[in-house]
Amino acid sequence: MVFEKNTPEFDQYRKLKWLIFFRVLFALVLLASATFAGIRDHQTFFTPPLFFLNVIAGIAVFLSLAYAAFLLLCRRLFTLLALGYVQIAIDTLLVSGIIFLTGSFSSIFSFLYILVIIYASMVLFRKGGMVVAVLCSIEYGIMVDLEYYGIIHPFNVAPNFLMSNYDWSYVLFRLLITIAACFAVAFLAGYLSEQEKRAKRDLWAMEAQVKRVEKLAAIGEMAAGLAHEIKNPLASMSGAIQVLKDEVDYKSDHARLMGIVLKESDRISSLVNEFLMFARPQQGNKKVVSLDRELNEIIKQFEAGNHQQRPEIEKRIDGDIRVDIDPEHFRQVVWNLLLNAVEAIEKQGRIGVRLYAQDNKYACMTVSDNGCGMSEEIQNTIFDPFFTRKAKGTGLGLSIVQRILTSYDGLIEVESIPDQGSTFTVKLPLTGASPSQESPSV
Repeated sequence: MVFEKNTPEFDQYRKLKWLIFFRVLFALVLLASATFAGIRDHQTFFTPPLFFLNVIAGIAVFLSLAYAAFLLLCRRLFTLLALGYVQIAIDTLLVSGIIFLTGSFSSIFSFLYILVIIYASMVLFRKGGMVVAVLCSIEYGIMVDLEYYGIIHPFNVAPNFLMSNYDWSYVLFRLLITIAACFAVAFLAGYLSEQEKRAKRDLWAMEAQVKRVEKLAAIGEMAAGLAHEIKNPLASMSGAIQVLKDEVDYKSDHARLMGIVLKESDRISSLVNEFLMFARPQQGNKKVVSLDRELNEIIKQFEAGNHQQRPEIEKRIDGDIRVDIDPEHFRQVVWNLLLNAVEAIEKQGRIGVRLYAQDNKYACMTVSDNGCGMSEEIQNTIFDPFFTRKAKGTGLGLSIVQRILTSYDGLIEVESIPDQGSTFTVKLPLTGASPSQESPSV
C-alpha cells in the first residue's frame, strides 16, 4: 500500500519500513556475532547461550518479514500506529532476552533499551516513547528482582560479577539509574520527534500553499483582465437600463423586468469584484494591528449578524499580539472563516476561536467547528476558485482568504474529519519577526 506523499500516513509508513530494515540488519549482525563467538570458542550451534541468541535473531528476522507483509495491507494511520506499538513492544522482550543471555544484571547490552526507546519516540512520538520506557523499566526491574532472589541464573557470568556479590543498595542504585535513563531518553527523544513532526507539518502546509498559488497565478492574471472587460460593458448596460427605467412610461411588467435586470447586474458586478479580489488583491492600508482587540470586535459584530444558525462561539484569545496587516483584510479573513464554520453546522453547534503567539515568530489563529467536516478529497480542493458545496455561494471565499494571507507572507491550513468538524489555522508573522520553519501545536 503506497500512501500519498507529505501526509502523516506516508511518514509513518516510511519510518516503519526503515524500522523493519534495521531490525533485520541487527538480527543478521547478532547471528553473525554468535556464530563467530561459537567458532572462536569451539562451541556448537546448540551450545547455550549461543543457541538462544541465534533463536532470538531468527525470531527477529521472521517477525520482520511478517511485519513487512502486514505493512503492505495497512490503509489507515490507526493501523500503522497499532503495528508500530506491536513491533516495538515485542522488540523490548527480545532485548530483555539478549540482556539476560549476556549476563543479566552484569550485561553490557542494557544500552539496547535506550536504542529501542529512541526509535520508539521517532515512530510513535512522545507518548509512544514514554510507553516503551515504562515497558523497558518493568522488564528490566523484573529480571533484576528474579536474579537477586535466585529464581533465575544468568549464563556464563564470572563469579566475581554475580549479583550476589553486590550490596542490595548498589543493585537498587543501578536499577534506578537505568530506569531514570530510560525516561530521560524518552522525554528528550519525544520532544525532538514532536518538534520534527510540527516542522514537517508546517513544511507540508507551505508546500501545498505554494502549489496552489502557482496553479492559480496564471489563471489570476488572465481572469483579472477578463473581469475588467466584463465590468465595463456591465456598467454601461446597468446605466442604460436605469435611464430607460426613468424615461419609459411606467408599466408594471416593464418595471418588474427592469428591476430583475438591475438586480442581476448588481449580482454579477459583486461576483466580478470578488473575482478581482481573488485575482489581484489590493495592497490595502498596511499597519500594526492588535489582533486580540480586532478579533474580539469582529466576533462581536458577527454574533450580532442575522444568521440562520446561531452557534455558541468559544473564545481563547491571548493579548498583546501584533502583526502588520490591513485591518479590513484581516476582517475579511476572519469573517469568511466564521461564515464557513456557521454554514458547516447543521444544527445547534459550537465554534471555537483561538489566538496565540508561537515561539515569538507567528501569530496563530484557529477557527474550529463541530459541523459536517470534510473528506480528504474535498480538503484538497476547497481553496480552488469557484469550488463550493453551498446552494448559494461563489466558491471564492477561501480562495480570497488564501490570496490575502499570501500577500502578507502568511499561510492557512485545514484539518477536518467527516461528521466531526473542521479546524482552519491561520499563521501570520508577528511584527518584527521573520518567517520560521516551526509550526505551532494545535
